Amino acid sequence: MLELTIEQISMGQTAADKPAALQLLADKLVADGLVAEGYLAGLQAREVQGSTFLGQGIAIPHGTPETRDLVYATGVRLLQFPEGVDWGDGQIVYLAIGIAAKSDEHLRLLQLLTRALGETDLGQALRRAGSAEALLKLLQGAPQELALDAQMIGLGVAADDFEELVWRGARLLRQADCVSGGFAAVLQQVEALPLGDGLWWLHSEQTVKRPGLAFVTPSQPLRYLGQPLTGLFCLASLGEAHQALLERLCALLIEGRGQELGRATSTRAVLEVLGGEVPADWPSARITLANAHGLHARPAKVLAQLAKSFEGEVHLRLVDSAEPAISAKSLSKLLSLGARRGQVLELIAEPSVAADALPALLAAIESGLGEEVEALPAATAVADKVAEIEPEISVQAPLAGQRVQGIAAAPGIAVGPAHVQVLADFDYPLRGETPAAERQRLQAALTAVRADIEALVQRSTVKAIREIFITHQEMLDDPALTDEVEARLKQNESAAAAWNTVIEAAARQQESLQDALLAERAADLRDIGRRVLAELCGVQTLEAPDDAYILVMDEVGPSDVARLDPARVAGILTARGGATAHSAIVARALGIPAVVGAGAAVLLIKPGTPLLIDGQRGLLTVEPAAEVLEKALVERYSREQRLQAAAARRHETAVTRDGHAVEVFANIGESAGVAAAVEQGAEGVGLLRTELIFMAHSQAPDETVQEAEYRRVLDGLAGRPLVVRTLDVGGDKPLPYWPIAKEENPFLGVRGIRLTLQRPQLMEGQLRALLRAADNRPLRIMFPMVGSVEEWRAARDMTERLRAEIPVADLQLGIMIEVPSAALLAPVLAREVDFFSVGTNDLTQYTLAIDRGHPTLSAQADGLHPAVLQLIDITVRAAHAHGKWVGICGELAADPVAVPLLVGLGVDELSVSARSIAEVKAGVRELTLAQAQAWAQQALTLGTAAQVRALVENT
Repeated sequence: MLELTIEQISMGQTAADKPAALQLLADKLVADGLVAEGYLAGLQAREVQGSTFLGQGIAIPHGTPETRDLVYATGVRLLQFPEGVDWGDGQIVYLAIGIAAKSDEHLRLLQLLTRALGETDLGQALRRAGSAEALLKLLQGAPQELALDAQMIGLGVAADDFEELVWRGARLLRQADCVSGGFAAVLQQVEALPLGDGLWWLHSEQTVKRPGLAFVTPSQPLRYLGQPLTGLFCLASLGEAHQALLERLCALLIEGRGQELGRATSTRAVLEVLGGEVPADWPSARITLANAHGLHARPAKVLAQLAKSFEGEVHLRLVDSAEPAISAKSLSKLLSLGARRGQVLELIAEPSVAADALPALLAAIESGLGEEVEALPAATAVADKVAEIEPEISVQAPLAGQRVQGIAAAPGIAVGPAHVQVLADFDYPLRGETPAAERQRLQAALTAVRADIEALVQRSTVKAIREIFITHQEMLDDPALTDEVEARLKQNESAAAAWNTVIEAAARQQESLQDALLAERAADLRDIGRRVLAELCGVQTLEAPDDAYILVMDEVGPSDVARLDPARVAGILTARGGATAHSAIVARALGIPAVVGAGAAVLLIKPGTPLLIDGQRGLLTVEPAAEVLEKALVERYSREQRLQAAAARRHETAVTRDGHAVEVFANIGESAGVAAAVEQGAEGVGLLRTELIFMAHSQAPDETVQEAEYRRVLDGLAGRPLVVRTLDVGGDKPLPYWPIAKEENPFLGVRGIRLTLQRPQLMEGQLRALLRAADNRPLRIMFPMVGSVEEWRAARDMTERLRAEIPVADLQLGIMIEVPSAALLAPVLAREVDFFSVGTNDLTQYTLAIDRGHPTLSAQADGLHPAVLQLIDITVRAAHAHGKWVGICGELAADPVAVPLLVGLGVDELSVSARSIAEVKAGVRELTLAQAQAWAQQALTLGTAAQVRALVENT
């Protein structure tokens, strides 16, 4: 029998990463004669199948069935890593236990280790253990076991947050007479243990009458401490009663099957997995909802009342949804389903009432639940296409000569006939032939799409496009998606139905994120989803016209854009989308003018209709008049000539005709962008986004790594100034290894300087790395999201204290003006800061209370709104009164219409993307300071952004 002994333990080991730790384990097992050479490959293969991280700082690497022949003798070797090893996804291992076993001899070891799931501080204790004896004592003890039944499982419970879910779990234990009153309050004080796969664990021995375990899942996706929350175990611990269950749960997690619990739609499924008392299988039946407005309040009320007339449980779920089943007796839960006409409902009833309840409920739904219903088309009733059915809205195509305001996505003016492409309507059955046959179909489609994307990667000459399609390849291979699809195939869904449901659920979850940039990645998910679905359904891509045209689509995927021939596609017009979507990035990289988010009406434009789009202003003109068209073509030609002339003079300084100089700097995200910025004429870097350095690592980069990156930027600038923004992350753009509590509105929460001041060690590390990298070169450090004098002073004092240790000759400290309060406090702050840098993107959204990523309002979030200009004016006047300089590092600095106004307001520096430097410099050279000042003063008296733009454009 396998036992743990002191001789098996090696203390104080170090490893740079997981591969190095596995190498150490393999070497130890080989040296001790337990395995043959080559067992390392088995350890590595097992990690690919699923992480062996157990929890509480413990990992248990072991081989695969294919490598059992390499095992000479059953045994284990334990390596302690006091400094920790990153096991992936931010999971830190302090004790790695390498297992050599030919069959199931290692199960005894798992029994010993299950205690780790019940000790909230075991990981740190293992890290601090100073001897093999102390470490072994921590691992030994009397793990416990538990009996479990259906009454202690709650699936799809209504809970808005973690605390409410804890209360629900404790209530089940109280109803089962396992605990006394107050157990919920006890659990709220216990530190929750993440098990992986969205599962969490809580336990306590206080107020326990008898041992019991409750398992609850939320009715909607939740997050806790920055991680998914799909299921919660609440253990009433007493003696050794829960040992068997913990052993089973441990094995389940090691096998990577934890998601089965979070996705479970019946208590039976949970009990089968955990080994509890399994009730008889519950009968179920399906029916397609025919009500015109779906399951709204009136029919839902009828359904709930009918379900309540049966004493046993009755559940309901949407077949095309990843959400768990809910109680059919709850009106609020029925309404939360959002069931629409044409969607398939599955009714699941307790066996004692199923014979009566299911026929009655099916008949009631079929008759309309108190409403008159029209029969569904045969195709919909038999083969639900899982398509969104939107309420009918009266939309008309734009008239001739009409101008439509969209979102500027890629600059340039394009003219051509409309080529309208409406997404293909995929038709497929819900049920498949057999899981094996559907799996084979899906694999064939995935293989074809992978090859298609690989061809796009190889064909793309622009780095930004290649990187997008490499991301698409990773999405196709995402185990979280493929595992979900596989689970649905096992339930006899067709490959197309399973794939589309999972992709759409993932896209909707992505869209629900608060960060606009991340939310727009939903378009990428739908893009690859559509490609695979087209392969499964045999739908061919529509052929484009031979002559130059304007592509009109609902939402253009990146792969759609990348396939386009810029010589034939004059421009792109979409009904939906944003300027930061990958399709917009690709369009800009290919030089194709694009206007996005122009509204559903553009899809009704008749094919062949002449269109004029202005990607700089985000404007569409339908059937433009001859004089409008001629003016646009002249402007396009003039712009092309200006850009060529500007490029030729890109290394010259930007000086107005009357001798006023404005510095033009570059915005970059990493050291790799410095060379291109300097080549394009940058006089320095006005914004180094350091969060991108942190996002590129699976754990926080140490000071050495940061210093090397900052040195590369300064080296590339060769004496030009570097303006660095300290780490700017938070609830709206969290780091995977920095758990951040969920916030109702992360844009108004803990982000930027607010977050880094709460984590001073990390902030000090970044500042030390910056100061050491300076080497007496011009370094400017600015702090983001400062909204108060106290925040600025705390950051300044920290920097000055470190500067005493690491002297820097040429250092300036400033803040970003992104919060209106900072602009209004500029007269006070200007006495203390060395400079201001205005982040117009955030300043605009905070001033106008418009999320710049909002699907319908973002076009109104214009930085040239007089209110924003007023705040910039306050900032500049305050700074200049104290001899300080002001820069602009937001998108407004690259807007040709905005440049004259910013110069007129007295802005000293404009920091833009590398590709815009030459054009911005040229724009400054065309001005006189007197004219720019006159425009700026007049703009401050206007009422709308449109009036401001007209002032500059029409003068």
